[in-house]
Amino acid sequence: MNNNGKFYLTTAIPYASGKPHIGNVYDIVAADAIARFKREQGYDVYFVTGTDEHGQKVEDLAAAKGVSPKEYVDEVVAVIKDIWALMGASYDKFIRTTDEEHVKCIQKIFTKLYEQGDIYKTTYDGLYCVPCESYFTETQAPDGVCPDCGRPLVHSSEEAYKFRMSKYQERIEKFYEECPDFAVPESRKKEMINNFIKPGIQDLCVTRSTIKWGVPVPFDPKHVVYVWLDALPNYISALGYDPENPSELYKKYWPCDLHVIGKDIIRFHMIYWPAFLMALGEPVPKKIFAHPWILFGGDKMSKSKGNIIYPDDAVNYFGLDAVRYYLLAETPYASDGSITYESVISVFNTDLANTLGNLVSRTVSMTKKYFGGVIPAPAEKGEPDDELIAAAKAAYEGFTENMESYHIADAIASVFDLLRRANKYVDETTPWSLAKDETKADRLKTVIYNLLESLRISAVLLAPVMPETCEKILHAVNAENTGIDCAATFGMLEAGKEVNDVGVLFARIDEAKMLERIAADNEARKAAK
Repeated sequence: MNNNGKFYLTTAIPYASGKPHIGNVYDIVAADAIARFKREQGYDVYFVTGTDEHGQKVEDLAAAKGVSPKEYVDEVVAVIKDIWALMGASYDKFIRTTDEEHVKCIQKIFTKLYEQGDIYKTTYDGLYCVPCESYFTETQAPDGVCPDCGRPLVHSSEEAYKFRMSKYQERIEKFYEECPDFAVPESRKKEMINNFIKPGIQDLCVTRSTIKWGVPVPFDPKHVVYVWLDALPNYISALGYDPENPSELYKKYWPCDLHVIGKDIIRFHMIYWPAFLMALGEPVPKKIFAHPWILFGGDKMSKSKGNIIYPDDAVNYFGLDAVRYYLLAETPYASDGSITYESVISVFNTDLANTLGNLVSRTVSMTKKYFGGVIPAPAEKGEPDDELIAAAKAAYEGFTENMESYHIADAIASVFDLLRRANKYVDETTPWSLAKDETKADRLKTVIYNLLESLRISAVLLAPVMPETCEKILHAVNAENTGIDCAATFGMLEAGKEVNDVGVLFARIDEAKMLERIAADNEARKAAK
C-alpha cells in the first residue's frame, strides 16, 4: 500500500445535552467511512471526534436534575461514546471541551487574541437563542425567533467580550475568492456568502458573564468563554496546539484536510472559524463538507413529535452494517435524507438481502458444489464476460472518484451497479446448466471465477461502508484487502484456494412482524416510564 501522506479529518463535536438520535450519527458514520477509505488509499489518517460540554443549556439541565454540570456531561458523554463504538467509529482521539488540555488551550488563545487587540470588552444587548447558543441582531431575527431552529429568542443584556470579526471581513471575502472549493456542497457556500458575509460581518460575543459553566477567562474569571470560541478550537486543541509552542502532532497534521459537519452549523465553520485562525496566524482548513440532515419521513426528529429513532434500537433490529449502509447509501450529497422503519426494511431486503447477500450465498455454494470449494482458474471466455469486467472497472472508478468528492451515496451506488450486473451475469450464463454438460466445464470455471472476483472487488470497495460484512465476504472468497487499488484490476483473485462458509449475511425481514416487534418495544418503553 502506498504512503500518500497525512490526512486529518474531524467531525463536529455534538453538544452533550442528551442521547443522540439516528440523524445525529450520520456525522460520525460518514466521517468514519471517509477515514477508512483514506486508510485504504494509504494515507496516514488522524481522525478526531468529541463533545461540546459547556454552556447555559447544560447548566440548566444539570440544575433540573440536581447534579453538577460536570456530573451531567460525564453521564451523557459515556452514552455518546457507547453509541460511537456501537456505530463502528474508528477515531484516533475523542476530545472533550472539559478536558484540561482543551481548557488551557482556550485560555491561551483568548489571552493572545485579547493582547493583540482582537478581543475587547463591551456590553451586549440583543437577542439570544438558548438551545443554539447563538446571538442575533433585530435585523437577523425580525420576528423574534431563531433563524436556525425556529424557537423563540430571549432578550439578553450583559457585560461581554467581543471578537473583532468585522476586522476580517475583507480577508474572508478574499479567501473565498481564492479558495472557491473550501466548502461543499456549493449551495451551502453561496448561502453563507450572500446572507452573512456580503451584508457585513458583525463582531461576535465570545464570553458570557451570567453563567458559570464554561472556560473561565484567565484575567477576568467572572466571564466564561462563549461556545464558538470554546468549541471550534477543539480541532486544534486535540492536536496539542499552543500559540507559543505547538506540539509535533499539530505541526504534522494541521491544517485539517476535512471537517465533516451538519449543514446547520456551517455559518460558524465558514465565517467564525477561518476568522479565529486568521487572527491566530494559523492556516485555515482545506475543506468543509456540510452534509444534509436525515429526517423522519419528511419531518425533523423531535421528542415532542415522538418520531425519534435511536441508533442502538436500529442496530438491534437490523445490525450495524445494515444501519451504516442505509445512512450512507440513502442520504444524498446535497439534499436531506429520510428514514422510517418501513424504508429501512425495504432497502435491507432489496439491496442487502437480495442483491448482495443472495449473490454471495449463491456464488460460494456453486463453488462448493461444482468445484469442491476450490476457486477455479478462468479458462474459456464468453460473451457477457467483457460487460461484467467493464462493470467492475466502472465500480472502482465510480467509487473512488465519488468518495474523493464526498458523494458517498453515489460511490455506494457505483458498487451496487456491479453487484446487480453480477446477478444478471448469473442469469445470462446459467452455471447450473453449464454444470450438466461436460463440454462446458472450462466455461463454468470462468463464470464462477468471474463471480468470485466480482465479490472480491465489491467487498474491497464497500469495506469503508460495511467493514464487518466485507471482511466476511473477503474471508468467504479467501482474499485479502491490501488497499483500495487492489480493486482496480479484474483477475487478481488467486485460483486454487478454497472458499469458506459465509452463512447468511442478511436474512430477509418480514416487514409486518418487524413493525409489530418495534411497536411492542415502544409500548413497553412507554409503560416503563
